[in-house]
Amino acid sequence: MSQHFKQDIVIIGAGAAGLTLALELADTHRVAILTKADIREGSTLYAQGGVAAVLSDKDTVDSHIRDTIDAGVELGDPEAIRFTVEHSKASIDWLIDQGVPFTRYGSGDEYHLTKEGGHSHRRIIHSADATGRAISKTLIKNALNHPNIQFFPDRVAIDVVTTTKLGIPGESRAIGVYALNLENDSIEVFSGNHITLACGGSSKVYLYTSNPDTASGDGIAMAWRAGCRVANMEFNQFHPTCLYDAKAKTFLISEAVRGEGGKLLLPDGSSFMHKFDPRGELAPRDIVARAIDHEMKRLGINHVMLDISHKDEHFIKEHFPNIYKLCLEYGHDITKKPIPVVPAAHYTCGGVVVDQHSATDVAHLYAIGETAYTGLHGANRLASNSLLECVVYARSAAEKILNSKAAELDISIPDWDESKVTDSDEDVVIAHNWQELRRFMWDYVGIVRTDKRLLRAKHRVDLLHSEIQEFYANYKISSDLLELRNLAVVAHLIIKSAMSRKESRGLHFTLDYPEKLPNSQPTILTPKQ
Repeated sequence: MSQHFKQDIVIIGAGAAGLTLALELADTHRVAILTKADIREGSTLYAQGGVAAVLSDKDTVDSHIRDTIDAGVELGDPEAIRFTVEHSKASIDWLIDQGVPFTRYGSGDEYHLTKEGGHSHRRIIHSADATGRAISKTLIKNALNHPNIQFFPDRVAIDVVTTTKLGIPGESRAIGVYALNLENDSIEVFSGNHITLACGGSSKVYLYTSNPDTASGDGIAMAWRAGCRVANMEFNQFHPTCLYDAKAKTFLISEAVRGEGGKLLLPDGSSFMHKFDPRGELAPRDIVARAIDHEMKRLGINHVMLDISHKDEHFIKEHFPNIYKLCLEYGHDITKKPIPVVPAAHYTCGGVVVDQHSATDVAHLYAIGETAYTGLHGANRLASNSLLECVVYARSAAEKILNSKAAELDISIPDWDESKVTDSDEDVVIAHNWQELRRFMWDYVGIVRTDKRLLRAKHRVDLLHSEIQEFYANYKISSDLLELRNLAVVAHLIIKSAMSRKESRGLHFTLDYPEKLPNSQPTILTPKQ
C-alpha cells in the first residue's frame, strides 16, 4: 500500500527555480518540494559566477540581448531572450528582497558588477565567488520558515502521473508523481493540481562533469515519457575550466577568474587562446572549451593551466575566497602558480519545450530551470544567464498558476504495483551499464563529434535501453536504476538530436559538417504517443 500525499503544488527539485516558484505561490497554495538528496544539494549550490542583469546606466537591455543572441550563435528565440532580459532587474530586486547578500563595492550601497566571457559590459551581480550558495541558502531559509511549504528529502521521482496514463479520455493532464522514498524503499504518491519539474540538467550523462550527482536528466526523461516535446538536446555546454585533480572530482573554476584577468596556458607557459578567438580568454565557453580540447589532443596532455597569480594576492583572496580556499586544500595556491584545468560537461542548453509561462505540452505540467527549453540559450548559454532564467521563468509560472481558474480533478491515483517484481541479485549489471553509457557519451558525443561516432553511440544506447527496460520491468526499483533509466533516455535524445543537425553551431561541433548553415532552426523532438 502506497502512502499518499495531497498538495496544491508539487515541485520536484529545490534549486533556484523550484524555490522561487514555491515562495511565490506559498502564501495562497500548499506546496510540496521533493528532493533526491538533502534539500541543499543541487546545481544552484555550486554556481559560482553570478546572475546577469541590466543594472548599470552604462548597460542596456538591447546590449544584453545582442550578447545573448551572439553567444547562442543566432539560434535563440528572440522573444524569449527579450522577455528574460527585460525582466532581469525585477528578478534581481526580488532576490535582494528575499535577502540574498550580493557583494557591494567596499562598504557602500552600490553592488559590484563583474564581467564574464561573451558579455560586452560588467553586468554580473554576484556574492563573492559563491553566488549559487548564497541564493540557495537564502531561499531555503525562507522556504523552511513558510508554513505552507513542506520539504520531502530523499525522494527520487519515478514518473509523472497523467490522465492519459490512467486511461482517462480527453486532454492529457498532469495530476501527480510517483516517488521512491530512499529512507524505507517504499513508493509514495504525491498528487497536486499543478506539477513542476525543476530537476536540473543532464550533465551526469557524461563521464566528466562539473555537476553534482543529482544531475541525471530526470525531469527531461519524465517529461518525455509523459508526452512532452524536447528541443536542442545536442547543445551540451562543457565548462572550459574544472580543476584537474582526482580528489577534487567536480570542482569548477569560475569563468569570473578569466573575467578578472586569468590566462590559459600550455604546460610550457605559453598562451594559446589568441590563436582561436580575438577575445582570447573572454570568448564564449564553447570556443574556449574546443580550444582547450584541441590543444590537449594535439599535444597529448591531460590538462592545460589557468593562471591568475600575476594579480595582487589580496585581490585574488577577496574576489575568489572559496576558489582560493578549496584549491589550497588540494595543494594548489592560485596566488602563487597556475592550476591544472580541464573541460567538463556543465550545462544542458536544451530541455523540455515550454512557453513563456513555463507550461509544457501536458496541461498543468511545468518545467523550469535547466530542465526546460525556453529558447533563451540557443546553441550556447551566455555566462550567468542560467540563474536569471530560473528566477524569471519561475515567477512567470507562478503568475500563470495564481491566475489559473482550472477546477481540481477528483481523481484517485492508484497505488504503485510491485506485485510482479523481485529483488535484484544483479546490481553489477546496473553499475556496468552506468559506466559504459557515460564513457561512450564522453568518447563519441563530446566536445567534437563525427557521424561515425554518433552512429556507434546510437547502437550502444539502443542496446542499453532494451536491457534497462527489461531490468525495470522485472526487478524492484532503486535510485541507481531510476537514474540509469533516465540517463539512457537523455542519451538517446542527445544522440538523435546531434545526428539530425548537419552543421557545426555553438556547442555542437562536428568534423563532418564544420560550417554553419545559412538558415538554422531548433531541433525539436516529439515522443510517440
